[in-house]
Amino acid sequence: MPRHAAPAVTAADSAPGIVRLALELRASWELGAALAAMAFLRGAPNGDGHPVLVFPGLGAGDLTTVVMRRFLCERGYSAHAWQQGLNVGPRPGVLEACVARVRQLRAEHGRRVSLVGWSLGGVYAREIAKMLPGDIRVVVMLGAPFSGSPKATNAWRVYQLVSGEKEIDAARFAALKVTPGVPTTSIFSRTDGVVAWQCSVERETAQSENIEVHASHIGMGLNPTALYAIADRLAQPEGQWRRFDREAHTGIKKLLFRDPQRATWLNTVFGLY
Repeated sequence: MPRHAAPAVTAADSAPGIVRLALELRASWELGAALAAMAFLRGAPNGDGHPVLVFPGLGAGDLTTVVMRRFLCERGYSAHAWQQGLNVGPRPGVLEACVARVRQLRAEHGRRVSLVGWSLGGVYAREIAKMLPGDIRVVVMLGAPFSGSPKATNAWRVYQLVSGEKEIDAARFAALKVTPGVPTTSIFSRTDGVVAWQCSVERETAQSENIEVHASHIGMGLNPTALYAIADRLAQPEGQWRRFDREAHTGIKKLLFRDPQRATWLNTVFGLY
């Protein structure tokens, strides 16, 4: 199989099991790891100053993306919060406000805007890129549930509670699977305990790809491996997008981006792969 081919997957119809859900407890470790790894992460590719809009996950707000945005600012980007309070789903006016925010940043900087979305925030980023392809430079999603069954997530009940939606319109959900017409990267983890990993696998095209990392769902936006991958994707010169090359890294970076297909004893024992 080609190195960059999408993993062979079938549609996910159920949420991650109890083992993966229990592994979400490592999220606090990922925050500590991110802080401890900041010196190393300073070796991540530098940015060119273009604006990046960061979207939080379900039930979360801008406070949860502070570490990511601070990291991106240190790498040379102009990182911005979404400024829409808690993400409780597509309530009236939110999508319009996000579109206006993108246009504002495009006008202020005179450059295309990159979008980074965590979980449900990745769905927002994906859809906004479809609405404003001429204003978007790159889309990066982390554990975003844009495929499979809308109920293939352990956050489904939470979504119903905070959004007020009892069911998701089938046609609207099907439209989410359409890949944006701009360079798009989906970062996912097979050990995601909230969203079935199959729901986060992008259909690969000349402008879309998948990067697999070892991370929890709750801690993905704090995970050093994911942060490095985000920086790598955003650092590409505009108009010269190329796929992420895991094999190009050496030394400690090789360990950081170890082959996720190589099962460890823990993966085997708990059936994570």
